[in-house]
Amino acid sequence: MASQQQPQPQQQQPGPVNPAVGAHQAVVLQTPQQQQQQQQLSQQQDFDPVHRFKMLIPQLKESLQSVMSIASQNFAHNTSIDNGIKSNDATVQRFDKSLEEFYALCDQLELCLRLAHECLSQSIDSAKHSPNLVPTATKPDTVQTESLSYSQYLSMIKSQISCAKDIHNALLECSKKIAGKSQQQGIL
Repeated sequence: MASQQQPQPQQQQPGPVNPAVGAHQAVVLQTPQQQQQQQQLSQQQDFDPVHRFKMLIPQLKESLQSVMSIASQNFAHNTSIDNGIKSNDATVQRFDKSLEEFYALCDQLELCLRLAHECLSQSIDSAKHSPNLVPTATKPDTVQTESLSYSQYLSMIKSQISCAKDIHNALLECSKKIAGKSQQQGIL
């Protein structure tokens, strides 16, 4: 049982030894709980569109640099061929592949921004239509003061249902009027 609780040291890559530190370097030890917390944090950050956007920006910059450098190399190569300095034997990097990578990153950034916008819209709508949550705790001392009581929550839901029914009925009446006008025009 005691052997299960002992953390396993991470293996380090062999490299040059710093004489100031000595031959014995400090080994970073992580407990299983710390590793699990780091994994959960990274998973949460993967689902956060804003964090994903921030992570993609440096990749986009590198991709843009790559596109520009490949384009300049291709221009220089084509110019030298046009001037008769070089033959067409030299291989150059493909511009279309680097441009496709750049566009793929742009698409990912666009999706992240759309997802973040949608999350924000849903959050605003949620706060607007149901500003206070119903407490789920069974203990009375954990009830928050800004929470709705269950009866208040039920009345809010009933008002939302009646509003949805009114909209449904208005749409039905409108569709009947449209269907009636189209039938009258068909007779004439």
